[in-house]
This record gives sequence, structure tokens and C-alpha cells, in this order.
Amino acid sequence: MTARTGTAAHTGATARTVRDRGRAALAWISGHRHEFRLDDGAALAADGDVNASWKPLGELAQVCVCVRRHTDPTDPWHAAASDLLAFAWQQTGDGALFLDVQRLEPFATYPLEVYAAFASAGLRHAGYEHAAATVTRTRGWRSTEQEPNRRLSVLNSERRSRLPLHQEMPEALRRTWLGGLPEPWTFERSAGYTLTHVVFHLTDWGLDTGGLPTDVATYLRHWLPPWLDTCLEDDQWDLACELLAVAASLPRLPEPAVLADAWASIGAAQDASGAVPEVGPGRGEREPERTFATCYHSTLMTAFAAAVTLARLREAETSGAPPAGSSGRPAPGGQGVPA
Repeated sequence: MTARTGTAAHTGATARTVRDRGRAALAWISGHRHEFRLDDGAALAADGDVNASWKPLGELAQVCVCVRRHTDPTDPWHAAASDLLAFAWQQTGDGALFLDVQRLEPFATYPLEVYAAFASAGLRHAGYEHAAATVTRTRGWRSTEQEPNRRLSVLNSERRSRLPLHQEMPEALRRTWLGGLPEPWTFERSAGYTLTHVVFHLTDWGLDTGGLPTDVATYLRHWLPPWLDTCLEDDQWDLACELLAVAASLPRLPEPAVLADAWASIGAAQDASGAVPEVGPGRGEREPERTFATCYHSTLMTAFAAAVTLARLREAETSGAPPAGSSGRPAPGGQGVPA
């Protein structure tokens, strides 16, 4: 077996593993759609918990948008994601609830951040967009104090909702942890989550692999693999899946062995139902919880990372470019990524 044939076989095996993991995750999500339901009372309550209502629904919508973008319309994944996205939109009253929230909390950013996922898929509500456009033109909106990565989220939401950006994204990037190109040994869990979302906002959730400045992309190419390995060693499955999604959003994928090992680890953490817990036993020997609250996000991230990774592998195969690594050798033909 030649080196080129061996690389193709390795990539094909990884793609099959990724697809198996993503298929199982999407099946679990579909089977638990009822737990993403948005209760009108809780969603609009002054003392309601946004993290238990709008956040899960918004994350479901965003992942469905990503899966649709990265799959062919004939793919069963595409159909499943479309069905779930329609369910999520229906939960918002076809967008009407966004206008209700806007009236109750005019300067809250989370309604726009959730709405932007739907808007990017062509699901829009004219009344809400008119109200949001009015608020986002104010000095109060521009001056709201936010964490730097949250500011990027709002800017990307404005962009996806076709609203004028109140700040340039490159400027906002340099205020974030990742934008400062920090010493790699300062990476820890909270930094990991901020950097993943910075990448998601800059690449529009993996759609634009050229969305990162060259210095940031180069920095991540060097340091993402060891950070990913650290998370896998500690059974941080949720963060590991987000890092895998970041890896698939870079101009070049990591080395094939990095992807193969990481996805094998995710597979070991995923149970027969398709659920992936946020964390596992880890070095602290903690027992992983397998409730909806402790599995839904990591399972969503598994489906998201799988869809983006498979799309990149297909793209590399079609273009004849190397699927991963830095050897620069073209991938051999005739070794299609499994459907």
C-alpha cells in the first residue's frame, strides 16, 4: 500500500466513524425534541430562566442550520435537521415570540442571537426585525457592556439578521482571549469555550473557513491539537466536540491521526441511544450524568462537529487537496467519503 493510498484509507475510516457518531447524535436529538419545547409562560416570564428555555431552543436551531448547510438535500441528515428546524421555529410562534420578548426586554441581546440562527435559514419575522433595527441604532445598544466574545456573537447576529453592525468584527476580535494570541499554556476550560465561540462567530459557524485572520488560523493550527488532547484525556466531551468543530472550520484540517483518535474517543463516550455526556469520569473519577440537561448540548455539538468535518472531508476529496495535515500531497482519487 502506498503512502497516498494509506492516507485515503485512514481518512475514509475516520469519515465512517464521524458519520456514525453524527447519525446517532442526530437520532437522539430527534427523539428528544419534546424536551426543547418553549413554554410561552417561562419564555416571557420576567424571572424566567433563559438558560433553560431560549438557550436550548436556540442551540437546537443553530445546529440544525449547520447540518442543513453542510449536507446534501438528499441526505437523511438534511431532512432530519429541516424537520427539527421547522419544529423550533414553530415553538417561537413563527417568530412572533421574539417581538414579545423585544417589547419586554428591549436591550436584551439573547433574542437577536437566537433569532439570527433562524434568519440565516430564511425564517424571518418582519415585525421583530423592525423593532430590533430601531433598538440597534441607539447609543444604548452600542454602549452595552459585554464580554468580548459575547460582543462578537451580537455582531455576527446583526450580520446574519441583515442589520448594520455597530462595530467592526476584526476590532472586536482583538479584545478576546484568542485574538490576543495568548501563551498556549494559559488554556483552560473557560478559555476553551470562549475561543470556540469566537471561531464560530468569525466563520459563521463553519461556513466560511477563510473567516479567521491568518495569524489566528496559524496559532490554532499549532495549538488546537494539544488542547483537544488535553480535553479528551480529562473526558471533557462537550468542549472536545466544540474544538473538533473549530478544527473543521480552519483553512486546513488537523493531521488525520488527530481526527481519528479524537473521534474514536467521542465514540467511546457516546452511549447506545446516541447521547454524549458533557463530561465523563475524568481524572477526578466523577460519574457522568446522563440527563437531558447534561447531555443535550454535548450531543448537539457532536452532530455539529460531525456535519462540518464530513463536509470538509468531502470538499478535500472533490478538490483533490490533501484532506488534512501539512504534507501538501494530493489525496488519491476513487476513495470517496461514505455517505
